[in-house]
Amino acid sequence: MHRAFFFAVILLAATLTVFTQDGNTLKLHIKNNETQKGVAAATVSVLGTDLQATADQNGKAEIKGIPNGEQVIEIVSHGYERIELKLSFPLADMSERTVSMKITYEAGEVTVSSTRTGREIEAEPTRVEAIDEEEVDEKINMRPANVSMVLHESTGIQVQQTSATTNTQSVRIQGLDGRYTQILKDGFPAYGGFSGSLSVLEIPPLDLKQVEVIKGPSATLFGGDAIAGVVNFISKVPEERPVTSLILNQTSALGTDFSIFNSRKFEKFGYTLLGSVNYQRPFDVDRDDFTELPSTKAVSFNPKLFFYFDSRTTLAIGNSTSYQTRKGGDIFVLKGQSDSYHQYFERNGSFRNITTVNFDHVFGDGSRLNAKQSLAFFSRDLTTPNYAFGGRQFNLFTDVSYWKVFGKHALIFGGSAVYDSFRERTPGLSRNETRSAFGAFVQDTVDLNERVSLEAGLRIEKTKDYGTFALPRVSFLFRLTDKLTSRVGFGMGYKTPTMFTEEAELLLFRNVLPVGTNLNAEKSKGGTFDLNYRGSISERVSYSVNQMFFYTEITDPIILRPNGAASYAFSNAASRIVSKGFETNARFEYGIAKLFLGYTFTDGKAGYLPGTRKLTLLPTHRVNSSLVLEKHENFKAGAELYYGSRQTLDNRSLTRNLVEVGLFGEKTFGKFSLFINAENIFDQRQGRYGQVVFPPHQNPTFAEIYSHTEGRVFNGGIKIRL
Repeated sequence: MHRAFFFAVILLAATLTVFTQDGNTLKLHIKNNETQKGVAAATVSVLGTDLQATADQNGKAEIKGIPNGEQVIEIVSHGYERIELKLSFPLADMSERTVSMKITYEAGEVTVSSTRTGREIEAEPTRVEAIDEEEVDEKINMRPANVSMVLHESTGIQVQQTSATTNTQSVRIQGLDGRYTQILKDGFPAYGGFSGSLSVLEIPPLDLKQVEVIKGPSATLFGGDAIAGVVNFISKVPEERPVTSLILNQTSALGTDFSIFNSRKFEKFGYTLLGSVNYQRPFDVDRDDFTELPSTKAVSFNPKLFFYFDSRTTLAIGNSTSYQTRKGGDIFVLKGQSDSYHQYFERNGSFRNITTVNFDHVFGDGSRLNAKQSLAFFSRDLTTPNYAFGGRQFNLFTDVSYWKVFGKHALIFGGSAVYDSFRERTPGLSRNETRSAFGAFVQDTVDLNERVSLEAGLRIEKTKDYGTFALPRVSFLFRLTDKLTSRVGFGMGYKTPTMFTEEAELLLFRNVLPVGTNLNAEKSKGGTFDLNYRGSISERVSYSVNQMFFYTEITDPIILRPNGAASYAFSNAASRIVSKGFETNARFEYGIAKLFLGYTFTDGKAGYLPGTRKLTLLPTHRVNSSLVLEKHENFKAGAELYYGSRQTLDNRSLTRNLVEVGLFGEKTFGKFSLFINAENIFDQRQGRYGQVVFPPHQNPTFAEIYSHTEGRVFNGGIKIRL
């Protein structure tokens, strides 16, 4: 009897010991003390043990198996002050504890979504540049109709005009053609292919929260097309406080813009709504009878609904519709005064509709499931007096990913599918295109120690007609000191052949032969290395300096060349395209003054080009700078200066150096503000330095566009925030 009792006591003690070892659990909700948002990827450790956990995308972390007794819990996240908690286990209160972390500098507040980790930008191993809401708002004053001005001052990015008469544009990163840059809106890739040259002209900026830019091959994250980099426009989401913003703008170049944004969040439901109207009368600044700015009518309507099933599950359904007509050419034709001499015009008519569905669920253990689906339709007709080209593009995109923390590791598993179809309406050549790709990817983000973080991933993607691609990516973040950090990244990418290139666009696709299936996909590899230092000269003067080096190499580049019989054919060049160089960015703050300085050196060459082999329309040296004086909710004023060195044209001749200066100001009166801008005040435009339009007048040809064509433009308006 006594022996049985003795064994029972031992068994009970052992059971209690196991229970207490497994039962001591600490649950934390780690928040930014200013924004009250979760601090993703914060590291929680029990000092003196191997126990460690990483906070999920909502800032929640859980550690199990904590020994009994007094323990010291350490919480660290780059950009925040270190926290130590002294707790005695077992805890009397097992409920979740909220911990607030204090940021050490402003940049710690910026959270990026393009890398899928939800980390704040200073803790993200991948180099991401973020244009925040304040900067976006500043650029909206200059050009409310579209996002082209938002990217204008970023180092290493060119918004390149591709048509002299209709002002179509593309986005070039590090000197590479616009087709190598993937344009996303909230992670959805619906702005490439046939619609590419109109993409930045059809995205109104009033609903943008921030813009994220990843430079260099990024196909591991986003699949094909991301050879030069990615630009991801991030939309605002509903807040509990109703938000209404309106802007009315008028330009000296005969343009009028009106946009309205409204959002609100209820307990189980929320919405955002964006409407935009742009009207531009034909504008001929140099009186040569041909428009520098086309007659434009554009309307966009973008509603999005958010359903909050519970605190962990959100469903967002959006629809974006835009209609645009752009008609340029002989201004007499546009005014209805055509005759035997005045005949030429170019008309672009487009309709775009994008439906998106985004489902997001956070499980009890902090892991996250995200599923995206988009369906995009784009129709465009391009017409001249003796030629017409038109077609329809249909794009289907699906992406599913699962995010989970395993100790120090934050893993993402997922897959995606893209189907893209173009059907030409023009009789004659059959230039229909169908592209599809199915991919699976994995990504691991881990803090190896307090000083080093690693992000590595691999995507395997199978394409229609062009084979299967393995696309690795790796990035390191080194925290050399509290003020000095460094990032090193490498990635690979590819792009399947398509007819829709800048070269074909310049020809209006006339006599361009179909791509066919005998070409190889373009492939890229490249990397970046940067150093970033933050410091202060005194309590009132702070600064940051970033030095970045880049290298991108493209093999099997697809080029368009004459093929005899007045036609043009695509082929793979035998030599590479190489773009290398560096970017320097500096930011200084003193009281109400902010100074931004940027310099880009780009050495872009293609082995198939003659002479110096330099890529066309690429300035080797580019400077962008901005001085801003701002008193919050009172006034903002500033000046901008841009410099671009000489560019090489197709015939290997050189352009002149370009200098552009702008001034801007805004005065706030409570809920509304008045703004005025002077863009290109010294009237830098291509028509002042050479002929842009060449005879015959009835059927002209046009020079390559390397600078502004519209010249000096003033604009002003009113903004209302309710």
